[in-house]
Amino acid sequence: MTRRDRWGWYPRAPKKPPPATGIKVKKPGSSWWGQRWIEALQVVLRGDSGRLARGRTYARAGRTHDLVVKDGRVTAKVTGSRSTPYKITIRLARIPDSAWEKAIAGMAAKAQFAADLLAGELPREIDEVFRGARTSLFPAKRADIETSCTCPDWGDPCKHVAASHYVLGDALDRDPFLLFELRGRTREQVLEALRSARSSGATKKARPATSKQPAAAEIEIPKVSIGRLTAATYDKPCGPLPALHLSFDEPPAEGALLRQLGAPPGWQGDASPADLLAPLVRAAAQRAREIALGEPETDARGSQPTRSATGPAAERRSKSARPGTPESRAVSKAPREKGEAKRRAGSAKRRGD
Repeated sequence: MTRRDRWGWYPRAPKKPPPATGIKVKKPGSSWWGQRWIEALQVVLRGDSGRLARGRTYARAGRTHDLVVKDGRVTAKVTGSRSTPYKITIRLARIPDSAWEKAIAGMAAKAQFAADLLAGELPREIDEVFRGARTSLFPAKRADIETSCTCPDWGDPCKHVAASHYVLGDALDRDPFLLFELRGRTREQVLEALRSARSSGATKKARPATSKQPAAAEIEIPKVSIGRLTAATYDKPCGPLPALHLSFDEPPAEGALLRQLGAPPGWQGDASPADLLAPLVRAAAQRAREIALGEPETDARGSQPTRSATGPAAERRSKSARPGTPESRAVSKAPREKGEAKRRAGSAKRRGD
């Protein structure tokens, strides 16, 4: 008898293969906000290194499936050694409405925030905005995140929770609005609040206090004097132009904007518009980057495509290569005439010697 049998233990059952619907991840945390989420496993949850390593293996093998984010809670299933998958729950503490209002006001003060969010990116300055509202968008303490698993492991987080945490980090790389939803606000609520805050701010700037407005006679109307225009100076700038700083870096997540827009009303396709259009958008962006940087055109494998000669010139060259045509006889006759001329010149030189 083995030690396991003597003490009443049972041999460990072999692990089931990953399900066909499993979510496989290659490198979770490719964005800076996804990396912050992954760091919460070690810093906030203080996960054991061994369990975290096994959780990464589970996530890469696709053992996590049926992951759903709804009402600020994440539910998922992880297939292990038992016949039934383990059920996972991850819940983040909801940010109070008063803190959300302050954070929205801080984000609305900068137009770049809305532009980055619509592009599927999270501005790095967003940490400062939420700190100004005396809160944090990312989990900062143990009370901010709550996890549970139906497995018998006493560790928290266990490897099943860690696997789901890594899979969720990969989802956050592609859609940062999931983090807002986990903290109590959906994508539509955040964008609508930003539009409302920016429109109200613009209205206040457009209508200053009436007591400070000068009389109509005191308002000085600026005048602009235009010099004589000629054909040579028509498009010449009046002063030095500002320096332009362009960036052609690849986005951290491809097709993020398409996923943010979602399917249009009445869409009946099996695949989403993002899945259909993402390869075309990626190819167009790659070609635009090559044109902007002056690089040669490359195909999907990174090599320069070869082009077959077409058109009237190629057709004429093709005809000239056909045997029996006047062009082919003229071409084949030229080398013979040149060779005969060399032989005559050589024989004349020998007679002269």
